[in-house]
Amino acid sequence: MRLKHHPVFRLSLLLGLLYLFFVSISLMSASFKSFGGGFAEQLLTTTSNPFIGLLIGILATSLVQSSSTTTSMTVALVAGNAIGLQGAIAIIIGANVGTSVTNTLVSVAHISRTDEFKRAFSAATVHDFFNLLAISILFPLQVTTNALGIGARWLANGFSELGGLEFANPLKAATQPAVEIIKDLTFDTGTIMLILALIFLFISLRYIVLNLKAAVIGKVEAFFSETLFKSPLRALLIGMVLTIMVQSSSITTSLVVPLAGAGILNLRQIFPFTLGANVGTTITAMLAALVTSNITAVTVAFAHVLFNVFGIFIIWPARRVPIFLAEWLSNRAVQNKIIPLLYVASVFFLIPLVLMFIFG
Repeated sequence: MRLKHHPVFRLSLLLGLLYLFFVSISLMSASFKSFGGGFAEQLLTTTSNPFIGLLIGILATSLVQSSSTTTSMTVALVAGNAIGLQGAIAIIIGANVGTSVTNTLVSVAHISRTDEFKRAFSAATVHDFFNLLAISILFPLQVTTNALGIGARWLANGFSELGGLEFANPLKAATQPAVEIIKDLTFDTGTIMLILALIFLFISLRYIVLNLKAAVIGKVEAFFSETLFKSPLRALLIGMVLTIMVQSSSITTSLVVPLAGAGILNLRQIFPFTLGANVGTTITAMLAALVTSNITAVTVAFAHVLFNVFGIFIIWPARRVPIFLAEWLSNRAVQNKIIPLLYVASVFFLIPLVLMFIFG
């Protein structure tokens, strides 16, 4: 067995990457604090409009193609007192839409084969339509009532009273020496620390995903069959567990797109799987929040969980709507191959940019 495929090597690599991830979050939080009040005030002003925060979440996640990166950075910003709770929740909600750009792009690879593309594109966009419908319902509710913030704060306080935040202290104690060394080497310069933190964050998340994908996906892919997707609940749980294991909803949702294209899975099997993936991806933000030992950061992470859970409870009874919309769009897309390209460009990039310019 080659060394890089050995279980002990993979486990050691994973632990090292997780440590780098925790260091990046702590270092990012420290860098924002070192910028001072002026920087924090500017960011707070920018994200004080929840609508702008929502657009930032969509655009940023679409660009980096990773909601884990966006949510982790948001948690670090909150822990560093650089943005407020309302702005952070809005960004987190936007990240849910942005993360679905990856599987939509994957489906475009099937564009030369009409029937295959039709199935693949509908499998990808059903995820988009769920997220867009969830935002259209829950975002106005959040803006007017702060329902997610209130519920998340209650959960975070209960978690703290149960000793949940104490669990994060050993992580913070483990990462603090590395952060202090970096602060000394950079002379506590916020800009340099932020750049290093971002580099560490991207490297750690990128290779955590690759490492887990190699260890998990190859084994699981062979079992995508009628057994795994026998019922909607089972498909949802599979999507959630698999996403927790690989720490990337983009990976798990993109995985089923070619399976849909090949006709192995249908849209009604894939829909609950994507909902489970949405819940599973919230674990990354929760880990990032725990390492900060910051109650507001944990509140943001819980808000991410609640958004996806409430979205499932609200939209699942009306699941025919996102399924119908996905099938309708895929029918239009096979008639005119420019439509999927315009769809990706407008929904994930042009519309957020234009709206940010108008309302920013």
